[in-house]
Amino acid sequence: MSIVTEYLEAEGVGYEVLRHERSFTGVDEARALGIEADEVLKTLVIDTERGHVLAVIPGSGRLDMRLVREAVGDQHATLATEREIERDFHGFELGSLPPLGGLLDAETFVDPSIRNHAVVVFAAGSQMESVRTQTRELFAKEHVRFVDIAEG
Repeated sequence: MSIVTEYLEAEGVGYEVLRHERSFTGVDEARALGIEADEVLKTLVIDTERGHVLAVIPGSGRLDMRLVREAVGDQHATLATEREIERDFHGFELGSLPPLGGLLDAETFVDPSIRNHAVVVFAAGSQMESVRTQTRELFAKEHVRFVDIAEG
């Protein structure tokens, strides 16, 4: 059991653990699992004047920093560096942060296109382990803001 699955259990979220080949991107993760990249959630860390926030988009999507800056209310917001992520989210492998602001103690912004999928998959803190869960159930108790942040 990982910190991610412990958190999901404590929150009453049903899930399935999926083990796969090492993957560094959402597209790689989808390919390793044999699913569409849009079903995989990509969690990115944004540096703002208030601290880190999470931006969650489909695995095949690209973050639109103009939209992110509007959403977070900080025109100087930038993507966090790998060094910052390793320092501030120790215990999670790079590219493997879950979309769980409650667990990571970070405000979370989710692109609304994610709600188009009944089931989603996301990294569970490891480049070789993911979690599959119901989208509705995943975000039911999380404090997230659904706002357009992906290109397109």
